[in-house]
Amino acid sequence: MSDCPLCSQRDNVIENGKKVENELAYVLEDSNPVNPGHCLIVSRRHVAEFFDATPEEKVAIFELIDEMKGIIDKKHSPDGYNIGVNIGKFAGQSVPHIHIHMMPRYKGDVKNPRGGVRGVIPQRQKYQ
Repeated sequence: MSDCPLCSQRDNVIENGKKVENELAYVLEDSNPVNPGHCLIVSRRHVAEFFDATPEEKVAIFELIDEMKGIIDKKHSPDGYNIGVNIGKFAGQSVPHIHIHMMPRYKGDVKNPRGGVRGVIPQRQKYQ
């Protein structure tokens, strides 16, 4: 779709002039990264939600997550990762095209990382 910000970036380069992609998905640098190495793994087919992806598209996406881990580890040496997807407006999805956030994490990037992705609802991040 011509008005989709992810579809329009299919030719974006992620690593040293080399596109990181496969037949069903591709990788983009996040335009507003939370940490060095933050990237998006995007389905080639324009489909809004992760649950609407085919099994083959899901496999292709996770193959690129594995590939990017090696690239990011070598370039940035993170201490951990968060991998997440926003599905639907009330989960924070702002672009109606499947994309998985792969966010390298670094010691000290937040005061207390315990609870990780539970932090999407800050008052519920800490365990009781």
